Amino acid sequence: MGADSKPIVLRNLKQYNCIVEQGREGSNGKPSVGPVYRSILSKDGFPPAPPGMDTCWDIFSNSAKRNPNNKLLGWRETVSGKAGPYLWLKYHEVYDQALKIGSAMRTCGIKPRDKCGIYGGNCPQWAIAMEACNAHSVACVPLYDTLGANAVEFIIRHAEIPVAFTQEVKLSELLKSLPNCLEFLRVVVSFGSLSEQQRSEIESHGLKAFSWKEFLDLGAENPVDLNPPRGIDICTIMYTSGTTGEPKGVLLTHESVALMIGAVDFWLTHFEEKMTPEDSYLSFLPLAHIFDRIIEEYFIYWGASIGYWRGDPKLLMEDLQELKPSLFVGVPKVFDRIYGGAQRWLNGAPLGLRLLFNACYKYKYFWMSMGYTQAEASPLADTLIFNRIKKLLGGKVRLLMSGAAPLASHVEEFLRVTTCAMMVQGYGLTETCSGSFCCVPDDISMIGTVGVPSPSIEVRLESVPEMGYDALAEVPRGEICMRSKIMFSGYYKREDLTREVMVDGWFHTGDIGEWQPNGSLKIIDRKKNIFKLAQGEYVAVEHLEMVYGMSLYVDAVWVYGNSFESFLVAVVVPNEQSLQGWAAANGLKGEMADLCKEKKVQDFLFEELTAIGKKQKLKGFEMIKAIYLEPVLFDVERDLITPTYKKRRPQLLKYYQDVIDNLYKKVKQQQST
Repeated sequence: MGADSKPIVLRNLKQYNCIVEQGREGSNGKPSVGPVYRSILSKDGFPPAPPGMDTCWDIFSNSAKRNPNNKLLGWRETVSGKAGPYLWLKYHEVYDQALKIGSAMRTCGIKPRDKCGIYGGNCPQWAIAMEACNAHSVACVPLYDTLGANAVEFIIRHAEIPVAFTQEVKLSELLKSLPNCLEFLRVVVSFGSLSEQQRSEIESHGLKAFSWKEFLDLGAENPVDLNPPRGIDICTIMYTSGTTGEPKGVLLTHESVALMIGAVDFWLTHFEEKMTPEDSYLSFLPLAHIFDRIIEEYFIYWGASIGYWRGDPKLLMEDLQELKPSLFVGVPKVFDRIYGGAQRWLNGAPLGLRLLFNACYKYKYFWMSMGYTQAEASPLADTLIFNRIKKLLGGKVRLLMSGAAPLASHVEEFLRVTTCAMMVQGYGLTETCSGSFCCVPDDISMIGTVGVPSPSIEVRLESVPEMGYDALAEVPRGEICMRSKIMFSGYYKREDLTREVMVDGWFHTGDIGEWQPNGSLKIIDRKKNIFKLAQGEYVAVEHLEMVYGMSLYVDAVWVYGNSFESFLVAVVVPNEQSLQGWAAANGLKGEMADLCKEKKVQDFLFEELTAIGKKQKLKGFEMIKAIYLEPVLFDVERDLITPTYKKRRPQLLKYYQDVIDNLYKKVKQQQST
């Protein structure tokens, strides 16, 4: 029997959430809306920002005064091809550099309420430049080249940015944009050094050019009094690609960020998972995104440490094991790789070890499903088997969080059972200042959902009649709408787009949710990602892609159909390691591109996907009738996915149009014979 513990008792909608406003039927052609819910934790009001911390500058400067000698920003240096241990800047050192960088900006003519671009991967200089912006009420604007072609140039011009910080490896890309940015850009600062050629090229356009050290020295020689922001001031403009159109600049105030930090701390404190100054966080999700930004702000609030990865996905696990973080935040793609690696290790293990693993897994899962915490469900299983997987993540991780896209249920379950850590999935958008929903730790019934509302928001579902979703049905389904003080202030210079999504104070996400009996929300569809086949059947394509993506032989799948065709086809990216293993066992060899052309391989993967579809009880019209094997993952460089790994469906269709046409032609020829 499981160890002594108190089973979780919050098991239904009314206990996890409270109704603050009843639902109502639509009128005058308007759709019906469901009840307005809050987290039960905020039934008496939303949690405030931490006392005396109304802005991001308050959060950082107060923490630096409380924890001057704590480690704050860490990085690894590579010498002779070998990475060393983490090197650290302490809080007082980061504070000192932020003051100097801020003074240097002001000396160069940058004024409060101006915008500052930051271009590059996560590193200490990124965070220091961000804090320098906070110190002088300058809005931080991440420059992100993977938003699409010419995105850096677009953002500089659209946001009217006079100063840009850039990573050394990104300088060449920034230089390409300079000729079209001279109307606004006046200063360029490298995170590292500047070559004479780079300096000459920048200065030839009439701009000032500085290395990081030169800019620090400029600030030290010309100190300028702080001009800290107010809560209502814009903290950051984060450009987000969406799946179509130009990037949109999401306006977030200091108040929004501070309130979100208060909500995160309130939530973690309630579940006894809050961080401490002794904890650390591995930062590898882009600081240009709100998800990582909020986590880093939270760690700064607690005087904890932030270590940056080396920027190479192949080295991520090494960085994890060196830093030994307490919190690991990732996207489904990362957790899929961890799951796939564990499965391959298990498949190659001796039979006795596999049997022991499976027995421990079933035993622990049973007690977790009975309400016991993951730590208390089976300490023996953790000691015998699962601590090995925990050590892959550094050995000290207490909380795993997944966001940005749906995490497959089988992956989430596996990680909840085997990592000896809390595993939660969440949901949020840049417009909602990151996390709007999060699963309750140790409630395994929430697998496959995004959890319950954050203590900082109110949420309701709105019916979408044309898609058959009714917010007032016995099982409520509809578009997810939210309101809160943490919401964005609008899209920069795009009032038309703001009015489209902000209606009567409610932000319309475009995502379709379904309330679950346990009070959690499940994302089941995208308002625009549903189409009708020729015979009149509606297809929720994201659900199908998640089902077919359950195969260990598949890294990615794009399912396609339209109202002129009666069946579905797909482009499939195989998992190279799994496919190579199958190929070797079946007398085939070659590079991925060669294997993808082999009919034997194509037939095998088609049968694999068909079997998964049948096992998951997909309807006949939801079964894929033909596939094309693509050896290269969908990527941002080809504009096929967004930086948060969401598929850009119009671009995918344009890129694979000939492939799609040939697949339909092939199936129709087979049907006619």
